[in-house]
Amino acid sequence: MNFNLFFNSISNVVNVELPSTTSHIKMAPSERVKMMEGNSYDVSTVRKAAVMMLFYPKNEVAHLLLIVRNSYPGVHSSQIAFPGGKVEDIDFGLKQTALRETHEEIGIHPNDIHVIRDFTSIYIPPSNFLVYPFLGVSQIELTFTLQEEEVAGIIELPLSVLLDDSIINIKTLETSYSKSIEVPVFQIEEHTVWGATAMMLSELKDALKMVL
Repeated sequence: MNFNLFFNSISNVVNVELPSTTSHIKMAPSERVKMMEGNSYDVSTVRKAAVMMLFYPKNEVAHLLLIVRNSYPGVHSSQIAFPGGKVEDIDFGLKQTALRETHEEIGIHPNDIHVIRDFTSIYIPPSNFLVYPFLGVSQIELTFTLQEEEVAGIIELPLSVLLDDSIINIKTLETSYSKSIEVPVFQIEEHTVWGATAMMLSELKDALKMVL
């Protein structure tokens, strides 16, 4: 999709009633759905994080940025994600967390991002994080500077590909819930996007379809 056409429509998403759990469930493993129904986390101990769902023009076409996390000892090692991270004491709000982490991880200055709105938070049981996604747009072509200890690479996803239902598939994976389980995924060329990122992508995709 042409970026200017996208940009002229995206502000309308602020008026959309977010599909929330309805969208999340589409990309959640069955075991995860049971947890979501119970809303099973302790608000007093949960850790908070924020991520940026960032659109930008590339060759005049609207793209969405995803990152490939580095391999490390942890539950999110090597996964596909949005830029973002945990809330720090220096942050004065969740939006600030998403902007700061995006700057640190991929080198995009907060002044170059217009934050449109927040989306529905998602609880991640293995890491006990409650993640708050924000939709942001940059009107300029971006040059990325990767934080090498955190980010192994980036995926520049054309909006038209995100909106194409053919990239949704079912794959057998090993997760924190099971050694072998069928999981709904977004298959973006060789990259498999699943779990919380896929659930956030699902809500984003459904919301965009209401305004584009």
